Amino acid sequence: MALNNTYDARLQQETAVGAGVQILLLALLGTAIGMGPAGWLTGLAFAFATWAVLSRALHRSRLRSFGPANRVTLGRATLVGGVTALVADSFESAPPVTLLVALTAVALLLDGVDGKVARRTGTSSALGARFDMEVDAFLILVLSVYVSMQLGPWVLLIGGMRYAFVAAARVAPWLKAPLPPSFARKTVAALQGICLLLAGAELLPHAANLAVALLALGSLVWSFGRDVLWLWRNSRTTAEETVTAPEPMVLELAAR
Repeated sequence: MALNNTYDARLQQETAVGAGVQILLLALLGTAIGMGPAGWLTGLAFAFATWAVLSRALHRSRLRSFGPANRVTLGRATLVGGVTALVADSFESAPPVTLLVALTAVALLLDGVDGKVARRTGTSSALGARFDMEVDAFLILVLSVYVSMQLGPWVLLIGGMRYAFVAAARVAPWLKAPLPPSFARKTVAALQGICLLLAGAELLPHAANLAVALLALGSLVWSFGRDVLWLWRNSRTTAEETVTAPEPMVLELAAR
């Protein structure tokens, strides 16, 4: 029991350090651009929420080590917290586009690093995969909020689709079934961040930014639609197999 408490204390220290680094980044951003109350409050809320949720998840997972891959993901989460603060601040003043693009670009570039580190070090875990996925999803949500201020509220569909899927799974449990690995799904997920970053950078004409955002939304609808169809068909097949399967007593009599 004492050993488990030692491991848990070390894990909590790692999450606390992550929260401290997040606050340090906010201080640097505040000094550089004079960030307003909205940016500060949103950034601090993100830091506290990340610390609280991750601490609880680590305690429940009973991991013995935070692991190098999770440290990379925590670093990405820190960058996402900075992006979140900048987007919130953009509602009050002109956003520092260059700084926002830089933080987002680094976060996207590190997206595949944590997975490779986990595989090479043999530290892959369900918690690490979930942590990585949640950081990705939240970054896409924040970017969609930012781009929606330029192109319209419909862009929020890109960031909200994954959360809508999670909400739908509470009503339709068959949506919670595991999906088979898919390179196409990973490609579409990566495309979302790239397209939203490109549209938010304001380097292209408005029509081009609109086309890029529509490409992101269209590919995401296709990907989710394909997965939902697979899950629905799989649930029907499983239900039919359950109905047609012989009862245990029938199998026992047949064996005699």
